[in-house]
Amino acid sequence: MDKTLIIKAKGGLGNRMLSAVCGLIFADLTGRAPIIDWRDGSYAPEGVNAYPLLFDTPIDTPIEAFDDHPGPVNPPVWQGDLDKSPTDLIDRLDPALHSGARVYRRFCTDLTRLHAPEDLAVFWCYLPKFGRLASHLRRDARFRGRSEDSLLQEYLARYFTPNRRVREAVEAYRARFGRPLIGVHVRYTDRKIPVEPLEAALDKALAKKPGARIFLATDNIEIQKRFAERYGDIHFTDKYLPEDGARLHLPQAEIEKQREAENALIDIHLLAGCDHLICSRHSTFAETAILIGSLRDRMQDVDRFNPAVVSKRIVQRYI
Repeated sequence: MDKTLIIKAKGGLGNRMLSAVCGLIFADLTGRAPIIDWRDGSYAPEGVNAYPLLFDTPIDTPIEAFDDHPGPVNPPVWQGDLDKSPTDLIDRLDPALHSGARVYRRFCTDLTRLHAPEDLAVFWCYLPKFGRLASHLRRDARFRGRSEDSLLQEYLARYFTPNRRVREAVEAYRARFGRPLIGVHVRYTDRKIPVEPLEAALDKALAKKPGARIFLATDNIEIQKRFAERYGDIHFTDKYLPEDGARLHLPQAEIEKQREAENALIDIHLLAGCDHLICSRHSTFAETAILIGSLRDRMQDVDRFNPAVVSKRIVQRYI
């Protein structure tokens, strides 16, 4: 391959993993070599690419090799700024764009075209855009007829095998937790999932399996305390949770970024290994666990019939 696709990132771990898979598939559709660039400071010190630190990856080309690329870049907004993140460029151009649903189009190569002439192209979207790739996938024999889940699972396995520390920690926790194990994911910082429906679903699951153990993955210390008080002996991992309930993985956060990113990966893979999962698929963190663990038939989405959540999920695939 003499052309390259740099896959940038913005947002949480689930967002960037699923978005990156979309970029990796687009790289294969377009015959470009993929490079994943997570230097935005959320999961490693700013300027350090977190992706190869967190995962055992087949990509061995360092992203820094492209920072001084002299030729044209698609889209041209990245020309001379390939060492920057989408957040950096949005802050510079117009911070109000952070909330725009279509802002990614300004910073992402055109997903409707497979033959951009530039040797170097940049991919970035906050969420995967399989709706915009659908026609390409139907025309390519490698992808035709395959489900979206199967593609996501294949690329997650190929490019997102967690590093050794994460794998060993997951195995150690699993040995302690026992079976059967009901997983619960509660996102409760910048985006809050209603807790009562999760508790109601958990109560019903425990009534059917009264001897089941509970594994809770949350980003909020008060939620952890609430579930421990209500359910007693629950399992959770040893990770840092801010006392003020602030969002953890931000470029400006003063934490051990790689270690806390690894702790988040441990939670994802422990959720993936549960016998049953209770969550909201509105969170891509939970959705990533569902895909990794093939849990589609063993999970309960408490927002399954929430019209606002469902419609937003559908629209975001295509816009």
